[in-house]
Amino acid sequence: MVTYKIFELIKTKRAIHLFFLIIVFVSSKQSIAQEKLEDFPKPKNGNTYVIAHRGVHNGIPENTLAAYQKAIDLGCDYVEIDIRKTKDGKFVSVHNETIDAYMQGEVTGRVNDFTLAELKQLNIGKRVGPGWENERIPTFEEILQLCKGQIGIYLDLKEPDVKAQIELIKSYGMERDVIWYIPASYMEVIKEVKRNCSACIVMPDPGEENNIKKVIEEVQPKVLATDMGELSASYVKTAHQYGVKVFTDDKKASPQEWEQILKWGTDGIQTDQPKKLIERLNKNNKKV
Repeated sequence: MVTYKIFELIKTKRAIHLFFLIIVFVSSKQSIAQEKLEDFPKPKNGNTYVIAHRGVHNGIPENTLAAYQKAIDLGCDYVEIDIRKTKDGKFVSVHNETIDAYMQGEVTGRVNDFTLAELKQLNIGKRVGPGWENERIPTFEEILQLCKGQIGIYLDLKEPDVKAQIELIKSYGMERDVIWYIPASYMEVIKEVKRNCSACIVMPDPGEENNIKKVIEEVQPKVLATDMGELSASYVKTAHQYGVKVFTDDKKASPQEWEQILKWGTDGIQTDQPKKLIERLNKNNKKV
């Protein structure tokens, strides 16, 4: 009788142990699923992420708060921003190395030859129209303030200063809201981001499809960047086999090109025509 009771007790303990193992396993799976959900919230327009290149800048000065606000208003998923450093170490959103194109010859010079105060004096909206004369070159911090809780940021890292840039992002709690576009040829920069911010989302561009496996194994990204020169059905399939998303730059921004990109199963499109792309996606969604 004693032996039987001991045996029953052992069975009970094993059952309890097994029960807790199952709970831990299920919880961990739910945690992983939740983490992936937090990394990439559901696209706002069907199944495809819309990335507004330099903001929505049709008739609006590019890379300005107005262009980024328009992307929010349209329902884009991300705004693409270009970050450079001023003479006094501040981060601003300017695509080119110089401010020449913004000022149409009135003022010339490299971005990093100007202090932030000097750049803020420049009327970069005048060339677009008199209604935009108050638009100024925005700081990275101003962009974070605008976008927080509204839209994701596709960060084109023109001039890396990883620790300082991460510090700013962390100060707004936006580690999961910013995806870092970095060519895989700058692998040390990618690794520096991951070392200093485990929650940050790196988005390497591996170049040729043959490089995908190596890049994924080296830095375990959740998303890859590419363009129409490299994108193909095979490219997307290879990335998806590893559970990695693909964001591409379009080239022609035409309905025909978008349909091809979507047919290949691409997850996100960066475009200068986000309004038309959203209209196209919504039209496709109605057909389903």
